[in-house]
Amino acid sequence: MSKITDKTREILEPLLPDLGLELWDVEFVREDGLHYLRVYVDKPEGVSLDDCEALSRLADPLIDEYDELFPEDGYFFEVSSAGAERKLRSPADYARFVGSYAAVRLFKAKFGRKEHLGHIVSTEDGGITIKAKSGEELSFLADEISAVRLRLE
Repeated sequence: MSKITDKTREILEPLLPDLGLELWDVEFVREDGLHYLRVYVDKPEGVSLDDCEALSRLADPLIDEYDELFPEDGYFFEVSSAGAERKLRSPADYARFVGSYAAVRLFKAKFGRKEHLGHIVSTEDGGITIKAKSGEELSFLADEISAVRLRLE
């Protein structure tokens, strides 16, 4: 974690309960020469544009108090939904979405491919098991996994 993302999380956490939101992720990235502070949120019934706007209005002035953490050329602050095809970042996320359809991307090919699609069956020791469309259960160890992302069927 960077100082920027850590401070952003610290600022956002007290604001979220009143808005009914859960913090999914915070990232600070450079794209096409510009910096972006992106906040991804979730809510059981789905995140609306009004939810994103409400959090942005509350958080923006609080984050601005820490300008010394940011590059001199500034940044863009964005708040959005984690999305239907969100990246799952931890075994706790895998467990939360057991039964969901997902893509498991690997560092090296296993079972003939680097990406496998299927429903999440279980998670153990940081790894994940999915059930492919063929009905076969495929298990992957934590150190084999590059990324896991929910997919729409």
